[in-house]
Amino acid sequence: MKLTVRDDGGKELEQIEVADEVFGVAPNQVVIHQVYVAQMNARRSGVANTKTRGQVRGSTAKLRRQKGLGRARVGSLRSPVLTGGGVVFGPTTRSYSQSIPKRVKRLAIRSVLSAKALDGSLVVISGIAADTPSASQLRRTLDSIGAERSALVVTGEPDRATFLSARNLEKTMVLPAGYLNVADMVNHRHLVMTPEAIRAAEALWGGDPAIRRRPVAAGVAEEGPGPVPVAAAASDDAPADSEAKPRRRSRRAAAEPEGESDA
Repeated sequence: MKLTVRDDGGKELEQIEVADEVFGVAPNQVVIHQVYVAQMNARRSGVANTKTRGQVRGSTAKLRRQKGLGRARVGSLRSPVLTGGGVVFGPTTRSYSQSIPKRVKRLAIRSVLSAKALDGSLVVISGIAADTPSASQLRRTLDSIGAERSALVVTGEPDRATFLSARNLEKTMVLPAGYLNVADMVNHRHLVMTPEAIRAAEALWGGDPAIRRRPVAAGVAEEGPGPVPVAAAASDDAPADSEAKPRRRSRRAAAEPEGESDA
C-alpha cells in the first residue's frame, strides 16, 4: 500500500510504501467499539460513595417509645427512611476498568489506522516540525492539507515545539507514535502523521505478538548446550546402589549367628 507525502503547503512530494498489515487490514468495527468503550471507562474515577445505615454516625438510642404516642414505631436514627440516615443500594467506590487482551488492542489500533487510510482521513506530512512553537503556523499547515476541523498530529518522537503549537488550537492534539491509542484517533476527524511516525507505527503495531519472543543473547546459540546441571552430574558419577551400601539383612538372618545356617 502507498501513501502520498505532502509538504506544509499541501503540495504532493512523493509516494511511500507502508505495511499492509498495519494500514491495509479490514477494519473490525466490533473490536474498535470494544476497545474504545474500555478505554473511556478506564478514565472514569469511580469515587462516588454513599454510606449504609451501618456506616452512618448516630446514636443507637430509640427515637421515641414504642407505644402510646399514636405515631409509627421507629428505632434507629440511622434508618434509611429518616433524614440523615443511610442510603439503600447507593453507589460505592469502584473501578470501571476492563481487561482487554493485547492482541485485541493491537487489532483495534490497526483497524482504526486502516479505516483512516481507506477513507482519506490519514495525511502524511513531512514539514510539521518547527524550531519554535507557533500556533498560527501549525494552523496554516493544517488548513492547507484539509485538516482544519479536527486533527490528531502524530510525530515519531516527542516534539515539544509542535505540542506547544497545538496546545491553543481547538480540536487539535499532538501525540508521539508510542502513545497512539484508539480513543484519540476516533475522537479526531483527521490523522496527520509524519514519515517517522509511520515507521514507528509499523514497528510497534506490525506483526503478530504471538510469534515475538525475547531475542537470544549474542553468542549463546553458537556455544551449544550449557553446562550439565549439578544434579545430573552427581547422578552420573554416583556408584551403583549395590556398591554404595550393602543390602539390608532380613530379620531371620540378623537373628542367626554368623556362620550358622539351616543345613
